[in-house]
Amino acid sequence: MIRTIEWTDNGVVMLDQRLLPIEEIYRTYTNHNEVAEAIRSMVIRGAPAIGVAAAMGIALGIKISSAVNLADLDSSFEKICSDIAATRPTAVNLFWAVERMKKVYNQKRSQGMAAIRAALIDESTAMHSEDVEANRRMGQFGQTLIPAEARILTHCNAGALATAGYGTALGVIRAAVEAGKKIEVFADETRPFLQGARLTAWELQKDNIPVTIITDNMAGHFMKMGKIDYVIVGADRIAANGDVANKIGTYSVAVLAKENGVPFFVAAPVSTLDLTLPDGSHIPIEERDADEVRKIMGVAITPPGARVANPAFDVTPSRYVDAIITDRGIARSPFQESLRKLVSCGE
Repeated sequence: MIRTIEWTDNGVVMLDQRLLPIEEIYRTYTNHNEVAEAIRSMVIRGAPAIGVAAAMGIALGIKISSAVNLADLDSSFEKICSDIAATRPTAVNLFWAVERMKKVYNQKRSQGMAAIRAALIDESTAMHSEDVEANRRMGQFGQTLIPAEARILTHCNAGALATAGYGTALGVIRAAVEAGKKIEVFADETRPFLQGARLTAWELQKDNIPVTIITDNMAGHFMKMGKIDYVIVGADRIAANGDVANKIGTYSVAVLAKENGVPFFVAAPVSTLDLTLPDGSHIPIEERDADEVRKIMGVAITPPGARVANPAFDVTPSRYVDAIITDRGIARSPFQESLRKLVSCGE
């Protein structure tokens, strides 16, 4: 299985996804500021992976903190959590992970600094293991929706690289293949960061799963030609009514799928649900650096000084979503009820 992120005695090790598929380089991050910058600059990306990275960054920050007493450690912890939380606004797993680490800190505070440090490390590594297992459960639920043969379109990368391992949308595809089903994947290129062309195709090739890369504006053509049977995407945040924030361009794919009668599935762990938000209009949308659009792999492709808009995500209304596949089961419309039921069954 692809190693996306790992805790070591020397620091947090991450595969630098900015360099794939040309170079496969693992970097070691030795303090929480470096981990925060790795999240911000998309060394690591994908909502579940960001959550694990956030937890490990917090654990690392407290591990190496120079605090000499509990009051100093309290101050360090608050700053570390604040720095990590400020990295990316849309992926709710980031904030879920920060809150989970805060809960552990408060539970262990009365036991002293050594106990706090050990507990935070244990919690972050547990979140890593839990994410892999959640993805495998999600895959098993999701593959029941897929027939013996299917051509599946994906947008962005929701695979092992976007998680602690195995993947969400690609986890469903992997589980279907493991069940003996004949699967062919169409991977949207996913401008401007090219997660589909660079990352999804790289993952699937490693697993010997047939994949065809298409540019984002080809999806409708292939659906109209009857060459796409299903669409499966991941998510960065899902509101209480089932509205889904995912990589920019997902909304367009969902509209095309509805027009062409292609089932549209979302695969995401329960930690990606944000039932505090009534609908997708309340989801913050990250605006990223214009140079991500102006350049590809450092090469300029636009006129100098051209005005650029670069929202990283869009919101797909729940009316376009046929099912949301989670690690606790499959939710269908009305999502207001089905999602809340899935959350409550784990409490």
